[in-house]
Amino acid sequence: MEPEPRTLHAKAAAASTGWLLLLGIILIAANLRAPITAVGPLIGTIRDDLGLSNTLAGMITTLPLIAFALLSPVAPKLARRFGMSPVLLSSLILLVIGIVLRSASNISSLLIGTVIMGLAISICNVLMPSLIKEKYPLQIGVMIGVYAVAMNLSGAIASGISVPVASQTGLGWKGALGLWGVLAVIAILFWIPQLGRQHNKSQITKSKEKRTNLWKSSLAWQVTLFMGLQSMLFYVVISWLPEILKSQGMSSDSAGWVLSIMQLALLPLTFIAPILAGRMKNQIVLVIATALFLFIGIGGLLSGNHLVLLWSILMGIGAGCSFSIAMAFFGLRTSNSHDAAELSGMAQSVGYMLAAIGPTLFGYLHDMTHGWKIPLIVLLVITVLLLIFGIAAGRNRFIGAPKT
Repeated sequence: MEPEPRTLHAKAAAASTGWLLLLGIILIAANLRAPITAVGPLIGTIRDDLGLSNTLAGMITTLPLIAFALLSPVAPKLARRFGMSPVLLSSLILLVIGIVLRSASNISSLLIGTVIMGLAISICNVLMPSLIKEKYPLQIGVMIGVYAVAMNLSGAIASGISVPVASQTGLGWKGALGLWGVLAVIAILFWIPQLGRQHNKSQITKSKEKRTNLWKSSLAWQVTLFMGLQSMLFYVVISWLPEILKSQGMSSDSAGWVLSIMQLALLPLTFIAPILAGRMKNQIVLVIATALFLFIGIGGLLSGNHLVLLWSILMGIGAGCSFSIAMAFFGLRTSNSHDAAELSGMAQSVGYMLAAIGPTLFGYLHDMTHGWKIPLIVLLVITVLLLIFGIAAGRNRFIGAPKT
């Protein structure tokens, strides 16, 4: 018996919907780091063009992290009130506005646009793991891997092409930063079809979900501190690794290449780690391996020998694993998409506050000690703490479930 035309049409429509959702997730993920990482290589040009102080120039990269920390707990509440898909679409529109304002001609619009952009990205940061939990409950590891690779790959590309685009196309720093608004517009076009398909469904499921006070859950705090410590480590290394390498005799160009290689090294493990995490009964072994990569990499850098590329690659692998594991924890340690969104908001709020503090604290320790030994030892201590909280978070439990 041949399938009825209606059945074939329904299957084709479902497949089309699935691909549109997948592409929408990938495109949103691609917008979550590129607008930020594009700034670093151009910060000197922006500073000189607008006559900024170093402190004000530093705010261009710090403001989004502060916005992430402040708005992250609010994102799940917005999703419950208005629906996840409409909130994500509104955030993408807000992101375009922020990127355009940031690329305008004066200091105030630069800073205001940066804040708006940070607020938009923070909402997407929080809600995407919850969306994956809801739409792909049996494929959390694979989808977190796809999401994390899209985010990190676009971020690495953005930091690599910003200077060539600004200098070789005649667009300048404003055009090089504003160009990323095109990617956000493409994401909007792919996300619009999701409104009718997902809004009503989310409204139905949310009423059935048991709500948990995550701020009183020890497991939620263990996941949160794991997320926070890995964020701090990543942003400290991204901010200061070139300076550390230059202090060891490396040229500025070579130090920049090492940083790029470190970011590329984390991509494969960023995809593989959450898949392994999703297939494991618990994630303790994965956490231990991740901490070892970071500890050996930081320890090697502290030793001062010349295998800096190896140490940087190991740190990149550890950073990629720890980020993906943290993202996977939001789905693996919760029993419903509401708790996943709340945990994501809580963990990213604390995480990005630590990320904003970390590079400044690291630089302060360097100024106080006139060297990198003590700051790197502090990073080793943070890695040990990451291991402790990661082992606790990696046990096979659910937030809100009775202890056995």
